[in-house]
Amino acid sequence: MLKRLAQSPFAQAIIGRLLGAYMLVCGWTTRWRLINREAAEAVWRAGGPALVCFWHGRIVLSHRGWLKKLGAQPAKVLISHSRDGGIVAAATRTVGHDVIRGSSPRGRDRKGAVEAMRRMIRHMEGGGAIAIAPDGPRGPRMQAQLGVVQLAKRMNAPIVPFAWSVSRAKVFKSWDRFVLPYWFGRGIIVWGDALRVAPDADEAALERARAALELELNRLTAEADRLAGATVIEPAPRGEPAELEAAAS
Repeated sequence: MLKRLAQSPFAQAIIGRLLGAYMLVCGWTTRWRLINREAAEAVWRAGGPALVCFWHGRIVLSHRGWLKKLGAQPAKVLISHSRDGGIVAAATRTVGHDVIRGSSPRGRDRKGAVEAMRRMIRHMEGGGAIAIAPDGPRGPRMQAQLGVVQLAKRMNAPIVPFAWSVSRAKVFKSWDRFVLPYWFGRGIIVWGDALRVAPDADEAALERARAALELELNRLTAEADRLAGATVIEPAPRGEPAELEAAAS
C-alpha cells in the first residue's frame, strides 16, 4: 500500500518538494570552501552550450556547482524514468533547475530516449547547459558511460566536471553510495578544468575522452572527500554489474 502510494505522481511531487527544500537548506547552512571555480567561471563567461558532470551519488547538492545567479548558463538536468525519477525531478525543480526525463533505467524506452536527446540538443542550441551523472541511472558506480562525450562531440560543447563532499553525511549502501548531507557541516566543491572532445573524434578518441572524464571525476571526488574529512568513496570494481555490487554490500 505505502509502496504504491509512494509511486503515485502526486506523492512523488510532494516527497520531491520536501527533498528539494532539504537540499536548499543544506546548501545554505554548509560552510563552503570552493576550489578552482575559475574553471567553471571561464565557461560561464564564454557562454554557449555546455555539459556539467558529477557522479550519481552526489546529486543532492549538485545544484551548488552550477549557479545561474553567478552567470552560469541555464541548466537542465537529465533524469531517467526510473521508479524514483519523479521524486528527483520535483526536487531538482525546487532547487531551481529544469529537468529532461530520459529513457528507462534498463533502456527499454527507446522512444523516450530519442525525445530526451532532441530536447537536450534544442536546449544546448539555445546556449543552455545539460547536467548529467555519467554513471546513471544504474551504474556501475563512478564509471562514465559514452553518452556524455558523444553529446559533447555533436554539440562542440565543453564538459565541466565537479565534485562536492561534506564533513557530516549519511552514506547509503546503494549502488551509487548515495550521499545525504546533514545541515551545518563543512563543505568542499572542487571543479576540474573543462574537457573538450574534437568534432572529428573517432571511436578510439571518444573512448579516450570517456576515460579521461571518468579519471578526472574520480580524482575530484576523492579530493573533495579528503578535504572534507569524509571517507573516500571508491568506484565499483570493473566488470561488476551495479545490481550485484549493491546486493553484495
